[in-house]
Amino acid sequence: MAGDFFFYTDQMTVGYDGKPLIKKIKIELNRGEILTLIGPNGAGKSTILKSITGQLRLIAGNVCLDGRHMEKMSGKEISRKLAVLLTERMKTELMTCEDVVSTGRYPYTGSLGILGREDREKVESAMKLVHAWELKDRDFTAISDGQRQRILLARAICQEPELIVLDEPTSFLDVKHKLEFLAILKNMVREKKVAVIMSLHELDLAQKISDQVICVKGEWIWKSGTPEEIFTQDSICSLYDITAGSYNAAFGCPELAAPKGEPQVFVIGGGGSGLLAYRKLQRQGIPFATGVLHKNDVDYQAAIHLASRVIWEESFEPIGQWAYEQALEQMSRCSQVICSLDTFGTMNERNRKLLEEARRTGKLLEDFLAVNR
Repeated sequence: MAGDFFFYTDQMTVGYDGKPLIKKIKIELNRGEILTLIGPNGAGKSTILKSITGQLRLIAGNVCLDGRHMEKMSGKEISRKLAVLLTERMKTELMTCEDVVSTGRYPYTGSLGILGREDREKVESAMKLVHAWELKDRDFTAISDGQRQRILLARAICQEPELIVLDEPTSFLDVKHKLEFLAILKNMVREKKVAVIMSLHELDLAQKISDQVICVKGEWIWKSGTPEEIFTQDSICSLYDITAGSYNAAFGCPELAAPKGEPQVFVIGGGGSGLLAYRKLQRQGIPFATGVLHKNDVDYQAAIHLASRVIWEESFEPIGQWAYEQALEQMSRCSQVICSLDTFGTMNERNRKLLEEARRTGKLLEDFLAVNR
């Protein structure tokens, strides 16, 4: 039952000026879980988050937090349970970063908003947690977007919420700070049983951090489920209408389309050794074929998106005569051969024979990655 969840929405319809944008949205979230909204730009992810947090009036339905309808809760009651980090810039005037973080303690202070010793300690602790204590005396309007995002997370942390709502929280962060940000969020979820609802554009991060995923597209929720159910090639390509390329579910990332044309180069790969060659050939716009790859090989997972032709063998089976002959025939039609393998074993012994044939015919391109940068 919905009432058993810490946070849930009942037939929620959202939009602007009384006009529905997305109808009958169902969200059910427990403490200690992360729910992520994904979908194309303009699909309505931010609208859903603003409606959840009360910044937009619901057109229909209810939003319930900890068993209570939020519309019946006071602002102070909500702010003790819910922290918000949205994309709109805060309007601050002559406020230091420490001042901004301190506003997270206002739900716990008196009417004058005076912080006590314990409040100050929580502010300092939150800023140190996000590696921002050195910014405490800086003007909030004079720091970078990435630093600003860390300050706002610190503000949410010292608010001690039970639910955090975030809209594209990693948009302005570099790789280091994206990972630090999400690691802090994940620790809060795991250790303090905080619930999180957020939107993300980075599909690889959404796949790694989410417990539940909701796909937003059109006037209804397009699909929802676990990351394993959502992050498939078919689902992601359909959600984003991908035509110029594909989505690599094994790597959790989009892929550019394979170069067009008949293969000019044959890559003997396997065991992850071929990835650098595949991507370099793609960058140079050179169509290529590759083999013989086992279907459980990481090279295979990349090659099916990047190569013009992939010659494969079943997982855990030695390369058979049929696959070998297919590779030999394809290699004969290519003008050059690259071998990314250093060693060969029982399972891929026939790839050694391909290498010997490439040397015999003078097609082997030595040190491709080293000399052709």
